[in-house]
Amino acid sequence: MISQKFSRSSSPDLFMKMRHPQPMPLSHVKQGLLLSVGLFWLALPLGAIAQTPEELVEQGRQLYQSGEFSAAAAVWETAASRSDGEGNRLQQAVALSNLSAALQELGEWEEAKAAIGQSLALIEAESDSPASVRVLAQVLNTRGGLEFTLGQTEAAVTTWEQAADAYRQAGEKSGEYRAMINQARALQALGLYRRSVTRLEQLQTQLAQETDSDTKVTALLALGNALRLVGDLKESETVLRDSLATAQRLKSPAAISESAIALGNTVRARQDGNAALALYQQAASTAESADTQVQARLNALSLLIENPLILSDSASEPLIQSWIPQIQAQIEALPPSRMAVYARIKFAQSWVQWHEGKSSLSSVLPEAAQLLGTAVQQAKSIGDRRAESYALGNLGELYERDRQWQQAQILTQQALELAEHINAMDIAYRWEWQLGRVLLAIGDRPGAVIAYSQAVNSLESLRLDLVTTNREVQFSFRDSVEPVYRELVALLLDVPSPSQNPTSSSGVSQENLQKALQAIESLKLAELDNFFRDACVDSNAVQLDKQQVDLTAAIVYPIVLDDRLEVIVSLPNQPLQHYSTPLPKEEIEETLITLRRSLVTRTSRQYRVYANTVYNWLVAPIQDSLANSGIKTLVFVPDGLFRNIPMAALYDGEQFLLEKYSVAVSPGLKLTEPQPLRRQSLKALTAGLTEERFGFAQLPNVALEVEQINTALSGIVLMDNGFTRDTLQQQLLQTPFPVVHIATHGQFSSSAEDTFILAWDDRINVNELDSLLRGRNRNNNNEALELLVLSACQTATGDNRAALGLAGMAVRAGARSTLATLWYIDDAATVPLMIDFYTFLTQDNLTKSESLRQAQLNLLRQAEYQHPIYWAAYVLVGNWL
Repeated sequence: MISQKFSRSSSPDLFMKMRHPQPMPLSHVKQGLLLSVGLFWLALPLGAIAQTPEELVEQGRQLYQSGEFSAAAAVWETAASRSDGEGNRLQQAVALSNLSAALQELGEWEEAKAAIGQSLALIEAESDSPASVRVLAQVLNTRGGLEFTLGQTEAAVTTWEQAADAYRQAGEKSGEYRAMINQARALQALGLYRRSVTRLEQLQTQLAQETDSDTKVTALLALGNALRLVGDLKESETVLRDSLATAQRLKSPAAISESAIALGNTVRARQDGNAALALYQQAASTAESADTQVQARLNALSLLIENPLILSDSASEPLIQSWIPQIQAQIEALPPSRMAVYARIKFAQSWVQWHEGKSSLSSVLPEAAQLLGTAVQQAKSIGDRRAESYALGNLGELYERDRQWQQAQILTQQALELAEHINAMDIAYRWEWQLGRVLLAIGDRPGAVIAYSQAVNSLESLRLDLVTTNREVQFSFRDSVEPVYRELVALLLDVPSPSQNPTSSSGVSQENLQKALQAIESLKLAELDNFFRDACVDSNAVQLDKQQVDLTAAIVYPIVLDDRLEVIVSLPNQPLQHYSTPLPKEEIEETLITLRRSLVTRTSRQYRVYANTVYNWLVAPIQDSLANSGIKTLVFVPDGLFRNIPMAALYDGEQFLLEKYSVAVSPGLKLTEPQPLRRQSLKALTAGLTEERFGFAQLPNVALEVEQINTALSGIVLMDNGFTRDTLQQQLLQTPFPVVHIATHGQFSSSAEDTFILAWDDRINVNELDSLLRGRNRNNNNEALELLVLSACQTATGDNRAALGLAGMAVRAGARSTLATLWYIDDAATVPLMIDFYTFLTQDNLTKSESLRQAQLNLLRQAEYQHPIYWAAYVLVGNWL
């Protein structure tokens, strides 16, 4: 059993969503596979009668390009046999390499491995002639594709590097460039998106010296799509416009349509629906092949159905009505192929979405079911089990939506069996999730828990690949990944405990509570992966509730579900406690939004009401247990909009939580191993801006803040024009300061590209800050930064998920602890708090969280600073010791 399955750039994951159809790069199916397998072919006129092995290889290529993989495999098997009979080992190696490519598409992995193994053995027996080196390059390219598909992604990176070297030796630049593109795609699958972009940028530099070519267009397309993967939509658009311009200079209709579709997907991601629609229409009018034209039209159709206001209401509806029969006729005319199967699925999705709100699902189900049923039969006829699984699963979802549970269950199980058989975990998790929903609907709760758990396990195996899937086709994390975890947690916390197991006070077993926490931890990691388009893993992390360094700390895990708020509490050396508040998610979120708004309104005392409500949700049920256990510190692992709330401001009716406990926040259930602060050589690199820059107001009191901190800790100061990206990097690399304090404007956002701090010369976004700080760590034997302080930041206005940026900044910085502000504070209040914080921090008997608490209390006790707007914004993330 292969444990991991990475989807390729050609994988049609966009067809998976019935609820939210998305842009469909169908032509990437064909083009991506040709690149990853690098097929050999000769220039043979279409329609020629195939007799020789060379002619058979070309006939197989044409069948493969049209998506008829089973037929292509049969032809290439014949070509290999005839080449063997003629004693032409190189031609036999070519045919076997191509046969392996077709078998990969059919999910025949063992046969594919055998074919590519035979091909390599034949080449190794040949001399190092230019022809054999060229064939070796081609076969290595194919083997890289197989390794990539089987999840052996690191091996694929190495193989494609060898292929590029062989192409270089053979003097084939286009082959070398294709292998480099494939290598970049494999790096993306490993979660190394920035390395992928770097590789493609190197290729772009090489291609800049070359004349225009299809390979140049392909490289620009790959780079533009990779930039979209890492969230750099602006640069992605620039590169893809260059790709389109190059294609237009080449007067290549195929390249023009490919580039227009890719550019349409990027501008669509930038919420420019009008531009995307125009580009899809351009692609449709330019495309020479029926499949590309169908792809472009289906993209335009789904865009217009999702966003009818792109055009006026009076214009959208007639246009959709006229497009639907035209597209349907084009799809009906397509010969059986993978592309045709996916086109039917996509069209069925758009058909159902268009009718939503106009008529009942039952009235449109017969036609949609017929489209999907035909897709199933076509997939069977061409032996494409992956496509068959897609079609069956979507048909099962259609019956699920119509509450025809038995039929939905049968179809979903069939789809899942096929996906598991070909190790396609990227689609298997969806059918496991779908099966869980169906089983729950028919009352089979134990079966539903098993199905949901399997879906989460599949998602775990796909962590690195989910990001690629997401950004490539605007896959919705919040719609298609997050609910799997939350629905599993809801089931686990709603299942009565077996009588033989110890239970929490709520009657839920300790086993289920632990499983629920693990599911939420996995979700938080996936959220951060999605935020960064990268894998956020710390091998030195420990489970929070397993830490034994501080036995006076309690861990509080609020979990927001659709119909209730669940809270799990870990007290030292005690069973987990659990309690629940039945409230709609909307009411919970509205309360949190109102509390946050009142906390930043100086003239309002309304915050007391809402702060008390949240206190009653989270803390009141365990206040006696906290007192009896001698708890001094509360560490919250906030979920959803709880991230926007400074927990120190919760109110019991008489006191703020700050007045009773030290408070800290952890981005997840795992944390870089908590250790007491080493104060012997506590020096700081301090940087700040006082002057107005890039539209951000001056911060006149920063100079005093920086001066006082430098007095308390000593170190290096970078101020105003001395605080640039380069000077910060230089100082971080030269001296391993345990504390880095940055007093400048900054913003936390739900988008990594909009999460930044401001230097004199430019913004430094969260990924760039990560690079600077990790360079510092590498120069210091990977010793983590003890404390990062960001003293003038704020969460993005109107972004309810902006505090995810703070969690991301804390994780990405690699610091044991991060102290930051949730909103901008008058810097006259910041100075005394920061001075007090560092004064307390240098005392041997105080933790970081207690040092912050004492500094906040000092501010709270001053009449002019009693409102939480002044003292509550400071949040300690990570290690509280």
